[in-house]
Amino acid sequence: MGRVIRTQRKGASRVFKAFTRTRKGAAKYRPIDYSERRGYMKGLVKKIIHDPGRGAPLAQVVFRDPVKYRLQKYNFIAVEGLYVGQFVYCGAKAHLGIGNCLPLGKLPEGTVISSIEEKSGDRGRLARTSGTSAIVVGHSEDGKKTRVRLPSGARKTLFSKCRAVVGIPAGGGRIDKPVLKAGNNFHKYKVKRNCWPKVRGSAMNPVEHPHGGGNHQHVGHPTTVGRRIPPGRKVGLIAARRTGLLKGGKKMVKGERA
Repeated sequence: MGRVIRTQRKGASRVFKAFTRTRKGAAKYRPIDYSERRGYMKGLVKKIIHDPGRGAPLAQVVFRDPVKYRLQKYNFIAVEGLYVGQFVYCGAKAHLGIGNCLPLGKLPEGTVISSIEEKSGDRGRLARTSGTSAIVVGHSEDGKKTRVRLPSGARKTLFSKCRAVVGIPAGGGRIDKPVLKAGNNFHKYKVKRNCWPKVRGSAMNPVEHPHGGGNHQHVGHPTTVGRRIPPGRKVGLIAARRTGLLKGGKKMVKGERA
């Protein structure tokens, strides 16, 4: 029997935990309430801050509590063009503008959006990384569902009540700058989690990894593995439906829009 491999040790472990001490908090919308469903809420952008371990900056937005005499602060993912002192509007009757949060059903086709809710009320799940964005492709005839093109190019149908922010998350072009030296990657991952540097399995010994060993660094067998194999062998292409290069153009299905 070999050693417990790295993939197994990445479960409930203190070694591979994320470093969250310096983070500024989760980036979420306001919890959905009557004010947003029937009208809108006005918020003020107080600060735009850097969140360690996150590519996009955060905007600290302050709202008035609709019930009690107090202020509510939320961290939104800042979009390009957002500035300190700007008023942002959240709700079904908010106007279409940069930084405003509206239900998908109120957005016209072709609108560039980000921080999309996957399910109504989950406060933002899709297209949150710096420089990425999604586009509203179309709405169903009954107005209950909306088709969205995600940053990956895939199309996803969501409920029209799901909210999204108008605009592209700030910080785009972050990966265009060359790394140049290992020290830059060291500091990048130091505030994220212990996942760098990553030793290749073929560079290990047979006791440490299923791809290890051999007189030259080579795997020596297919890297596809099944879904139900033991944890110590579950490395490589796990339960792959297909392997190899994608060849040929995409064939258009009859009735599908580009």
